[in-house]
Amino acid sequence: MTMKPTLRQTLVIPSLLLGGMMLAGCPEDGPVEEAGEKVDEAVDEAGDKLDDAADEVKEAGEEIKESVDGDSN
Repeated sequence: MTMKPTLRQTLVIPSLLLGGMMLAGCPEDGPVEEAGEKVDEAVDEAGDKLDDAADEVKEAGEEIKESVDGDSN
């Protein structure tokens, strides 16, 4: 069984690595680091929203399945 990476893993891990590289290269908080932090926050928020949406779709699918299974009895 192969596990597919989630969108959050696909976006967050590279952005964190990029942020780490930027921190290593900049001893002070400059405009590039601040921009990187904003990107990281945006990616995290987008990932959270996608996870929430996926959960809602899963719950809706389960409700539909239960209603269909209930109708066949």
